[in-house]
Amino acid sequence: MYGDHAAGSPVRADAIDAMLPFMTEAFGNPSSVHSHGMMARRALDAARSSLAVNLGADPDEVVFTSGGTESNNLAIKGIALAATATGDSTPQRPRRVLVSACDHPAVRESARWLSRWFGFEVLTIPVDPQAHIDLTALRGMAASGACLACLPWANSEVGTIEPVAEAIRICHTAGIPVHIDAVQAAGTIPVNFHAVEADSLSISGHKFGAPRSTGAWLVRRGLPVEPLLSGGGQENGLRPGTENVAGCAALAVSLDDATTEMRSINPPLAAARDSLIDAVLASIPRARLTGDPLHRLPGHASFVVPGIEAEALLVDLDVRGVECSSGTACAVGRHDIPPTLLAMGISQDDARGALRLSFRRPPRNSDIALIARCLTESCTSFGL
Repeated sequence: MYGDHAAGSPVRADAIDAMLPFMTEAFGNPSSVHSHGMMARRALDAARSSLAVNLGADPDEVVFTSGGTESNNLAIKGIALAATATGDSTPQRPRRVLVSACDHPAVRESARWLSRWFGFEVLTIPVDPQAHIDLTALRGMAASGACLACLPWANSEVGTIEPVAEAIRICHTAGIPVHIDAVQAAGTIPVNFHAVEADSLSISGHKFGAPRSTGAWLVRRGLPVEPLLSGGGQENGLRPGTENVAGCAALAVSLDDATTEMRSINPPLAAARDSLIDAVLASIPRARLTGDPLHRLPGHASFVVPGIEAEALLVDLDVRGVECSSGTACAVGRHDIPPTLLAMGISQDDARGALRLSFRRPPRNSDIALIARCLTESCTSFGL
């Protein structure tokens, strides 16, 4: 029973079909002017337009990348460095970056890089006990000025959907551009770049059925950005290098499929999620739900089980046939305590028992019963 779709989903059949022509007969370089090159360029343009439609952006605001981590790095470092540059007509902004306490490591570490190498001040926006961004605190921090604010659209560890539109309004009132990490949201819930008036946004393909190492970065037209890579000027000079046409085609097809499916899948998916939550809480009385019980991703259920170590629980569940996680899967070889839980006020001891189950399709009643039974057996084996 695979319950870790927040970490990665299988590649869709449509995505594989979309890739194959550009790995065989349509293999041209999209920067070449001959027929093979122009064929690849047309496919790249079509993929860009499709992504723009499904994300509420314009095609020239779409930059193809290798995924969320690269997009976050290019955005945060590039926007902050451009905003604080001297010698041009753009007013220089304070060397200060706002990062939420529930942001992904790729966001937090990018901000720390700016602090280490360029002396930026990094301020952490607190969250409430359900992992919502504290808008009152954000308003106060924004009033002091910053060159960039970084916010998640939805949290990867507890599934809470954030009030991004209101947070962006607060930042823009203070003249601060905003980068949104939409990796967990895109392909799962509606994401509209223009509607929330974001300045920058990242997505990652493997969360919604595209191959790994595919993704995109949306950049508002006219936003000053310092490119971190040098090369041939591809992707408006913001991400130079020969484009992965096959991957871009697969990314666009996967997002289009996922966006179309949301309308029919999300209601039963949310209902199954709630049934799963009820089953887990009934089976493990000491377990507690984490995150917002209502405004959360439709396929995301997260808990803490006090008195147990997450790593031991995950290994035992895997042996019993249930694959899940304790939080973000981007800390290679480590089972660190999810930082979002600590920011929510959960004690370090309780946070050690973090458990996350995530799905892209509604689990069946038999699946839910299996998970509840295996959890009960695991916890009993650990003396709970």
